Amino acid sequence: MTTPPSFPALPGQTWSVHKRPTFSTRVAAHVSGREVRAALYAQALYEFELTYSGLDSAGADNGLQANSLQALMGLYLAVQGQFGTFIYTDPTDNSVESQPVGQGDGSTTDFTLVRTLGGTSEIISWCGAISAVFLNGVSVSPSAYSLVAPNTLSFTSPPTTGQLIEASFTYGFICRFIDDQEDFENFMSGLWSVDSLKFRSVKP
Repeated sequence: MTTPPSFPALPGQTWSVHKRPTFSTRVAAHVSGREVRAALYAQALYEFELTYSGLDSAGADNGLQANSLQALMGLYLAVQGQFGTFIYTDPTDNSVESQPVGQGDGSTTDFTLVRTLGGTSEIISWCGAISAVFLNGVSVSPSAYSLVAPNTLSFTSPPTTGQLIEASFTYGFICRFIDDQEDFENFMSGLWSVDSLKFRSVKP
């Protein structure tokens, strides 16, 4: 799988940040008041909304990162608005330590990586790097496993039956922009802002 471009971390980003877990549920109501509900998503998709009070376009060393406008607008142009995808690293949700990812059965070698949030485990859409793997709490040599993009831990030999598999890794969200048009405001010479930049995660 080709690695998507990364969303830039820029110092001109300001508060607030919005993160909206989203589900899709089909609801059929009966005249009696009872309902039948069907969940269409196996897990949430996330919508993000960011604000930038300052982006530099003049290459100046002004604390906003030189050419930060070009970095952000360049990504938007590269993925063609809603069309392409990119990797967003959420500063508050991007790594786990000793995360349980499965249990050996003596034959399976590939395990999809998950992260647990509040007791709920979700498949991650993109793994950046695996720093450690454990079988029943014992560290495994890096030569015994590999990372297969976008989110799979692959062992050279299958873990034995009953072995608890844990991993420490970093991850991001594969996302696309929500709109095919974005408003970049030039409010001063060489300085720009974005009031609302929205994008959402997609299934890998």
